[in-house]
Amino acid sequence: MPTITLPAASGALEPFETAAAGAFDPAPGPFSRIAFSAAHVVADPLADVDPWLEPAIDWERTIAYRRYLWDMGLGVAEAMDTAQRGMGLDWRGAQELIRRSLEAAREVPGALIASGCGTDHLEPSPDLMVDDVIRAYEQQIEFIEGEGGRLILMASRALAACAQSPDDYARVYDRLLGQVREPVIIHWLGDMFDPALAGYWGSDDLGAAMDTCLGILADNAGKIDGIKISLLDKDKEIVMRRRLPEGVRVYTGDDFNYAELIAGDDEGYSDALLGIFDAIAPAASAALDALTKGDAPRFHQILAPTVPLSRHIFRAPTRFYKTGVVFMAYLNGLQDHFAMVGGQQSARSLLHLAELFRLADVAGLLRDPDLACARMRAVLTVHGVED
Repeated sequence: MPTITLPAASGALEPFETAAAGAFDPAPGPFSRIAFSAAHVVADPLADVDPWLEPAIDWERTIAYRRYLWDMGLGVAEAMDTAQRGMGLDWRGAQELIRRSLEAAREVPGALIASGCGTDHLEPSPDLMVDDVIRAYEQQIEFIEGEGGRLILMASRALAACAQSPDDYARVYDRLLGQVREPVIIHWLGDMFDPALAGYWGSDDLGAAMDTCLGILADNAGKIDGIKISLLDKDKEIVMRRRLPEGVRVYTGDDFNYAELIAGDDEGYSDALLGIFDAIAPAASAALDALTKGDAPRFHQILAPTVPLSRHIFRAPTRFYKTGVVFMAYLNGLQDHFAMVGGQQSARSLLHLAELFRLADVAGLLRDPDLACARMRAVLTVHGVED
């Protein structure tokens, strides 16, 4: 197997011998758990734009990546934070992304897709009124439903900025849920993913915030398919899972503890809506297929080595996890470059990327080690490291 010289935390350069790719057997589904992958966008590195100011997307490769996920039985959670929504991808770009992805999904039998609906075209400010937030959500709801899409109600930076109490959150969600065409997924995104969402649901205390959220879910249970919880706290997720109204699912967004939460316990389990599934799709598909067939030991055997990789990709500052997700796609030949919308390829250090390479190899997720080494060497060379 090929060997590559990688920088270590000590600052030294050390040889690393890769292992063979994992023997995964991805399946087309359906699975015993609903599993969405929040999918990334592929930037266009040849576009004549200022990357920090204007997103440029390679639409062909971006949609091809969604087909890759569908082929593995995974749903696509579109235009979410993994797609750099609010961090390089604006609402105009998100509209085009949603439109194109919905068109592609119609060509794939059984393709599962839901699209992020937020208020990112509204500048957050304490001077906003709650009615401004409602109107902003309604504009995006109208567009997505008009395209025939299913909604994921994303947390709103604008609402977090202007809400005065938990009652303001209840007012917004009650109004929106009273008019949607079909049950939605609500997204509770913690401030480790987006600092602008601190105090969501009207409190910095997670227990109080959970009580407010659960009250809103109970009042609108008929319009809610589930809630995606992205708090990176498995105990909080389990507590909430056990308190949900009947018929309302939990979609785990816990990229640290997903295997345990998806497997569940005697009192229930979590479905999944995960950014890490973008990076580990073959393993996720094979593991979910094993769980569906009743082979829980195989499920854990496949996913256990992926957890250290995921925890590394999503380490603090967690909001920069998109860089690791895109780097995995680059290493595996699923895109030809390591450029990102907003120039976010620079958001993680070379040491971070080198450790990601090691952990991906241990998890069997470098599907062609020779190609992965060649691409890692190219990145090392740009950083002044010669293998």
